[in-house]
Amino acid sequence: MSTTLRPHSDAALRPVGPPSLPPRRRLSPERVAAGLTLAALLVASVIALGSVGIDPAKMLQSWSNAERFFGRVGAISFPDPGELAYLTALTLGLVICGTLLAAVISVPVAYLAASNTTPGTLWLACARFVGVLTRAIPDVVFAMVFVLVFSLGTLPGILAIGIHSIGMISKLFADAIEQIDEGPRLAIRAAGGSRLQEFTAGVLPQVMPSWVATVLHRNDINLRGSVILGYVGVVGLGMEMSFAFKSLDYGLGLGYAVVIFVLCVVMEVVSSAVRAAMLGISPAGRGLGDRILRGLRRSRKRHAGTAAPASSIEAQLHRPWTRTRVRNTAWGWISVAVVVGSVLVCDIRWSDLVTVWAKIPAIAGKFWPPSFGSYDAGIMFGAMGETIAIALAATLMTLVVSIVVGSLAARNVAPNRGVRTGMRFLLVLVRGIPEIILAIVLIVITGLGTQAGTVALAVGGVGLLGKLIADSFEEVKTGPERALTAAGASRLQVYAGATVPQGTPALIGHTFYMLDTNIRAATLLGIVGGGGVGYYLLNASQGSNYSAVTAIVLMILVSVLLVEGIAVWIRRVFR
Repeated sequence: MSTTLRPHSDAALRPVGPPSLPPRRRLSPERVAAGLTLAALLVASVIALGSVGIDPAKMLQSWSNAERFFGRVGAISFPDPGELAYLTALTLGLVICGTLLAAVISVPVAYLAASNTTPGTLWLACARFVGVLTRAIPDVVFAMVFVLVFSLGTLPGILAIGIHSIGMISKLFADAIEQIDEGPRLAIRAAGGSRLQEFTAGVLPQVMPSWVATVLHRNDINLRGSVILGYVGVVGLGMEMSFAFKSLDYGLGLGYAVVIFVLCVVMEVVSSAVRAAMLGISPAGRGLGDRILRGLRRSRKRHAGTAAPASSIEAQLHRPWTRTRVRNTAWGWISVAVVVGSVLVCDIRWSDLVTVWAKIPAIAGKFWPPSFGSYDAGIMFGAMGETIAIALAATLMTLVVSIVVGSLAARNVAPNRGVRTGMRFLLVLVRGIPEIILAIVLIVITGLGTQAGTVALAVGGVGLLGKLIADSFEEVKTGPERALTAAGASRLQVYAGATVPQGTPALIGHTFYMLDTNIRAATLLGIVGGGGVGYYLLNASQGSNYSAVTAIVLMILVSVLLVEGIAVWIRRVFR
């Protein structure tokens, strides 16, 4: 008995060492490569920041230009009320029609691009290629082509906004389809339902709230983007503002800019109201619109009563006209009236859609083959590199500022409610200013060049990236933060040890989204003198050098696709 117990006794007497550390998690080669890519992009952004020539000292010296500019501006002026009302309605109608066109076309594209509804791999690849292609080509390029086809009017703007928006809307529509509960759709299939019945009864009811929110969000983006379309011949407030600045009537130009800013803020409020009223979605965001809606909903709840249950089976078969149903129906009819009004105010010449097909072969021949024409290839590639440098430098500046502002705007990071409210208001204010307006004012003050375009993009990006960072930090799990707080950690230690590590994957994804957006935006800012390849794009278009337009668009397309490919890979690795 004692012999069998001896080994255990020896083990018990053996001195106990310190507990071994848990094994380290091995980094996969793909993760290492992704990390090195991020580091290379960071170094490239720093180099780009130095190359765009941002000099705070020179910017301060140009303050005299600002004084002369504001001296020439005098008082901000506005057009006649009737003309202003018509231009405002025309701009809104054009944006709404373009967004709805994109939404309608995006439905079949998204159905084919979603992995759970597509009829085959080839359909899936083709649908996703359509989405990527339309998203990569800037809307201003589409507008240039359609102005050439249809001449001036609303139709070029509607088609440009509509086709460019297909890329984003179809992607988000497809993402929503892939996230549905497959139970209803498979039940309809098992009962012998057709594909159309599967979609209308098993898919559509589940994705409709997400789809409506996507369309409203895209409508806000298109309203801001409609300003630049005015520079290439699309009617509306953007065109009138471009005419005012080109004729050095700065007071009137700034008046149009103020109107556009107010429209952007009002559109955000209306979008939140429509989401809440039509879909029953609680306004959970921190934007100005969601704040107003939350206050109104709290007020209504205090006065709302409880509907009495139906007393008979026959009464239960008829849906009662409750206050909610009346309200939703009213919002639905108002939406229909807005759409009909938008179509009427745009005064679309529908016959152009029939006669245009005869013009397409001749016009397409002008754009092919691609050639730089009188431009030297080295100059054009240098201009494209300048556009990419502007985008990288602006993204770096935006990221640094947005981390500070976005963190202080997060509820779980801000030191007090006043700081958080102030930061949220700042983000809403910055987000309401279209980058193109900011770039024009900076160009007038500091002169033509990359400096104005970079600063305009950097400032404009803070509104979006700061909001995304704040929302991401508020959505992190509270457990690690509470554990560190209970252990006596300071607020800064909780932020660095729990909040930032959890929010880093989202931060990387948002930053790539910002870079992707900035490359397109940097092209557009070049049109108004912000530097880069946009300047040559506008010259080639106005000089009827359409083969050069094709060559420049192909360069932009390759650059955007390259960045998008890297972004998709990085997001997948760090998910």
